[in-house]
Amino acid sequence: METVTVVAAVVERQGRILLTRRQAGTHLGGLWEFPGGKAERGETLEAALRREMKEELDTDVAVGERMETTEWEYPDKRVNIVFFRCTLRGEPRPLEGQEMAWVSREDLPNHELPPADAALVERLSRL
Repeated sequence: METVTVVAAVVERQGRILLTRRQAGTHLGGLWEFPGGKAERGETLEAALRREMKEELDTDVAVGERMETTEWEYPDKRVNIVFFRCTLRGEPRPLEGQEMAWVSREDLPNHELPPADAALVERLSRL
């Protein structure tokens, strides 16, 4: 099974963390997630994250520290997710019809995120 490299942005503003909801009919549809997406071949992780944020939320980000890396195997694919702390350079605006929410750290566990995000969600909700 091929491993897909995924990048995700952890954006915090005024004590709340940005989440988006995956579209119904897609892999893990209906679940909340840290925004981001697949890195393309030959693309740096930082460039991939900036591209994905522009495509999905019409905003640029300053990519900061790497917060966590998680490998996870789903029945249909294996993913290597790299989470980066990011700062927005503009106001996010969903371009793909997805829901977007600013969620407090304490409320993170009340949103259904993919199992691969569980360790980071637990860590963030304890801080």
